[in-house]
Amino acid sequence: MHGHRRPPRPLLRTTPSAPGTRFPAVRHLGPNWYASVMGTAVIANAGATLPYRFTGLRTTCTAVWALSLAMLAVLLTARAAHWIHHRDQARAHLLDPAVAPFYGCLSMALTAVGAGTLLVGADWIGTGPAVALDAVLFTLGAALGLAAAVAVPYLMVVRHRITADQASPVWLLPVVAPMVSAAVGPLLIPHLPAGQAQQTMLYACCAMFGLSLLATLVMLPVIFARLVTAGPLPAALTPTLFLVLGPLGQSTTAANKFADAAPGVVPAPLDQGFLALAVLYGVPVTGFALLWLALALAMVRRARRGGMGFAMTWWAFTFPVGTCVTGAEGLGKHTGLAVFDWLAAGLYVFLLAAWAVALTHTLRGVVTGRLLAAPR
Repeated sequence: MHGHRRPPRPLLRTTPSAPGTRFPAVRHLGPNWYASVMGTAVIANAGATLPYRFTGLRTTCTAVWALSLAMLAVLLTARAAHWIHHRDQARAHLLDPAVAPFYGCLSMALTAVGAGTLLVGADWIGTGPAVALDAVLFTLGAALGLAAAVAVPYLMVVRHRITADQASPVWLLPVVAPMVSAAVGPLLIPHLPAGQAQQTMLYACCAMFGLSLLATLVMLPVIFARLVTAGPLPAALTPTLFLVLGPLGQSTTAANKFADAAPGVVPAPLDQGFLALAVLYGVPVTGFALLWLALALAMVRRARRGGMGFAMTWWAFTFPVGTCVTGAEGLGKHTGLAVFDWLAAGLYVFLLAAWAVALTHTLRGVVTGRLLAAPR
């Protein structure tokens, strides 16, 4: 008599999980999240060089720098998981003309946190470790910024399908990244060997300054033409108008940092030429930045009255304004005019308020999961 044979037990499944099933929380974590690191780091960087001193200001700036470093570490880990486990989505981001420009934010996050390491982080970790950490972050950030400045416009030309009414200030992000490197690179010059090394760093920063400035001058007319011919940006994108302040404030900052670094690095009268550049370039550009700030504020007020809610684009209210703070600080130092000190202080108050609002809404969105969900 033959008994019924029990079916064999299934083998343990060893096949890998389907793409996109692991770490679902990071599937839609785009490169735009690095803007939160930039916006946090600039609080410390701008506060460290304010012309006015307040009790506890430097300690607070150092704590904010530490927060930005922690945020950078968390985001680098999360973005690595995104690329490893959600490569299809990562490729889709690169091929999306609305997302690809944000790849410039990685470079700016690295260099901004690196600058804070030297400006205030050295108070806690020591000068030697601060120089080493900044050297690593600056080198990686500068290299990635130059890569983004080439790769993203290349993709826009050969792969993205863009119409004229899609132009937005977001397009500036990859080309402004080298300007951030140019502005923070001079901080490392005193720690390099005298002579060729210091001069090479200074002139390399000047080259990145020119690269970014000329690329911005190519982009800005396209962006402004879109505004005047197609009308206001969609509500969620309206805060990105503040991104135009980035290359304006950062280039002014860079020119002033060149003036600080040049004496003793380049022979006279070139060192005085850098000082003249800082003032003769920075003052007119700051004037245009204030004009654009007024226009952007008016457009944001209009969008807010129309029901504009929070989105990650609100981080555009932070880092670009912070670059205007550091630009005004430099002009105040080199012109001796109190009006630039007042401007820096006033913009810094605005920066603090914008950062507090953006950070609060971001934390709430992460806890509820709304900001990590698939875009609608």
